Parts: sequence; structure tokens; C-alpha cells
Amino acid sequence: MKTEMPFHGVTADEMRAIAKRVFAEIELRDAETWRALVLGIWRGSKFREEWYCAVELAADRRARDFHTLDALPMFEELIVAGAWWDIVDHVAGHRLGLLLEREPKAMRKRMLAWSRDANMWRRRSSILCQLRCKERTDLELLYACIEPSLDSKEFFLRKAIGWALRQYAWTDAKEVVRYVRANKTRLSGLSKREALKNALGDGTIASVP
Repeated sequence: MKTEMPFHGVTADEMRAIAKRVFAEIELRDAETWRALVLGIWRGSKFREEWYCAVELAADRRARDFHTLDALPMFEELIVAGAWWDIVDHVAGHRLGLLLEREPKAMRKRMLAWSRDANMWRRRSSILCQLRCKERTDLELLYACIEPSLDSKEFFLRKAIGWALRQYAWTDAKEVVRYVRANKTRLSGLSKREALKNALGDGTIASVP
């Protein structure tokens, strides 16, 4: 893990068990209380597992109703300050995805803006925010968020593009193959390989040169 932040050395399962036990004793009265607790843990963390605990509290089932646009600045702080895949991918794929489901018009506008942001982790998040949308994926939004990063040489953006396309291939493999073909001169080799891992599992779909 490329981080200067120290670790306690607690495994992910142990961390989640501790977080679940501790957070069960906390009353999440309202959205403001929830956000304050998440950010309190986040900003006061000295070890990376403590950051993970903040992310766990952000994902608490009792807080699902609190996933509104008011929560976006909190998630944005976790993404920008976390600045590594272990934090960013979870927040983008789970938390932003739920916000997009709840507030599609406003979140669409925000994600389009993030896709062109100077911060690479905002860009990656905009690409990954629909990872779990399956047949509900807004393809126009996905492709629009990918577009500004198609020519990027940044590994984490190339990987995100491939991952997002690979996930959607479970829903519509032929569409992913079509998209890769249409953009094969711009997509990196990494993005194409990742995108087609699921799409080419079906022998009836021709391989893409």
C-alpha cells in the first residue's frame, strides 16, 4: 500500500467486526449526526484502519436514508483526502452509486463535472460510480465520464475505464464490444483488456483486434 499513513495491522474482517460492535452502540439520530460522526473519525484518524472505520460508518445501513446531496461533500472529502484505491473505489462504487440512484439529475451534473476535474481521484470516481448499476446503468453518462480520460496515460484512470466497462459487460457484452471497437484507437491496451474480460467469455462474440 503506497501510503505514509501507518497501519495498526488489523485485518479487514477484524476491523469490520470491531466497527460493527462499536457503531451498534451509537444512535444515528439524523443525517447531521451521521455526517459529523463519520467526519469526526475521518479527520481524527492517525492510522489507516481508522479511516476504514469511517468508511464503514458511512456505509451503515441505518444511514441509507441520509444519502442525499447533502452527503456529497462528505464523500468528496473521503475521496480527495483518501487519494488511493482502497478508499476511493469503495466510496465511488457504493456511496456515489446510491446517491446517483436517489438524485439522478443533480448527481449526473456533478459526475460530469468530476470527469473533467484536475483531481485524478474525482475523475476515477465519476467513471466508477455506476459499477453496481447493472441494467440501470446510464450508458450516456458512463461514456461521457470516460471520454475526458480516454487519452490519459494515468494507470488508475485506464484501469477504471476497463473496470467500468467490464462490469457493464455482465449486462450487455455486445454493447461493450461495440464500444471498444468504436474507440479502439483511443482506448489503452489496459482498458481494452479489462473491458473485454467478461465480454469475450461468450464464444458467439467475435474478438476485437
